[in-house]
Amino acid sequence: MWSHNKQLPYVLIAPASLFLAVFFLYPFLSVITQAFEHSSSDGFSLKNFQDVFSHWKFSISLENTLLLTAAVVPVQLALALLMATMVNGMTKGRDFVLYIWTIPLGISDLAAGIVWLVIFEQTGFLNSLMMNLGLINQPTPLLTYQNPMMIFVAIALAEIWRATAIMLVILVAGIGLIPKEYYEAASVFGASRWQQFLRVTLPLLRPSLQTALILRVILAFEVFAVVAALGGTLFPVLMGETYTYQFDLLNSGAAAAIALVILGLSIAFTLLILRVLRVPKGVSI
Repeated sequence: MWSHNKQLPYVLIAPASLFLAVFFLYPFLSVITQAFEHSSSDGFSLKNFQDVFSHWKFSISLENTLLLTAAVVPVQLALALLMATMVNGMTKGRDFVLYIWTIPLGISDLAAGIVWLVIFEQTGFLNSLMMNLGLINQPTPLLTYQNPMMIFVAIALAEIWRATAIMLVILVAGIGLIPKEYYEAASVFGASRWQQFLRVTLPLLRPSLQTALILRVILAFEVFAVVAALGGTLFPVLMGETYTYQFDLLNSGAAAAIALVILGLSIAFTLLILRVLRVPKGVSI
């Protein structure tokens, strides 16, 4: 009987382990193999990485990806913190407001990009608004190679609108787990709402902040469909170059190499976030 009880956990996790091995581990190992294999050499080779790094578009793609992440994630974090604090402070209509704010979660990346394309294109909402206000005399093409900053702004706005809810849901859950007694004690000692936020909410929210930031940064490095809809080839990013190598140039080795670069960036920033937002021992919220 004791032997069966000891084996039960392994039996229960076996299906999940098999699923991960077949649909995650095997493809991952396949990507690594492709990245370090090249038709011009036998065995281990860095030729794919050399080809990718020497291409003029790689540095631009890397810079655009990092800039977009740096511009979008802090804004999303600030908005998610503000919105989560507001939601948890509500006594009525909390679920309805949270539902409205999380609607973008149900919209695909490409659909979100198309929604914002309708706003920024030449015959879109923004041009119509500016014409009605008398700011322009005729529709102006905004998303062109002559306006790289406008393309960047459009993509950033689309990403902020689409993905802030990811962080919001995590932070709402985290704030909801903080015992109310901490806020009551802080009020007794005369702490203002802002002081309570700084001294109570933020320190106890570190585990949720870790999760939200890690998830969002990783997804930011993988941005593709929104960029394709709004910027096309005018705003190259790493994931877009991966797609180009794999499906347009039919170079799976180079595509795998860029995929590993994205993985490396994700791991590096994950470790950085874990380092910066270290959770003190004993904090389990």
